[in-house]
Amino acid sequence: MKIYTKTGDKGETSLVGGKRVKKYDTLLEAYGTIDELNSNIGLVIAEEQEPFLTDIQRMLFVVGGMLATETQNWSKYWPNVDFAGLLQQIESEIDRMSAELEPFKGFILPQGSMLIAHIHVCRTVCRRAERLIVKISDENEAYAPLLKIVNRLSDYFFTLAQFCHKKNNIPETYWK
Repeated sequence: MKIYTKTGDKGETSLVGGKRVKKYDTLLEAYGTIDELNSNIGLVIAEEQEPFLTDIQRMLFVVGGMLATETQNWSKYWPNVDFAGLLQQIESEIDRMSAELEPFKGFILPQGSMLIAHIHVCRTVCRRAERLIVKISDENEAYAPLLKIVNRLSDYFFTLAQFCHKKNNIPETYWK
């Protein structure tokens, strides 16, 4: 099987289910940004073997896949997605790390080590995905569960960066 299909050569692509859309469609921007986030998480994993990050990558394949699928086809292609369970997993990891951290003192500059900088890139790409999903959710509230997942993931990455500062004994630099 060839990797190229030539079906996108005129600036359109297909959603799961066959609907053709322009490549600048907000849905494509959103799932492309989720893909970008997933790739950046790969950079973090290359530096820090945190098993939950692989779980997040798997979650993001579901989120991206759902964004690439018309909502009326979700039950066909994405049955039994447990959004509450996904949220609980993320929140449990945030709580686990937060239990070892000092109370929030202020905004932290995204620096300290290559690992921490990559985590902050994940956080900011995640926030961009969130903004795109907000736009989509305003037009179709079926996307609201995806928005919650992505919002919580950005909180996770912020907490992970703080946790890595502490774990690796790297002082945080605060914005003044």
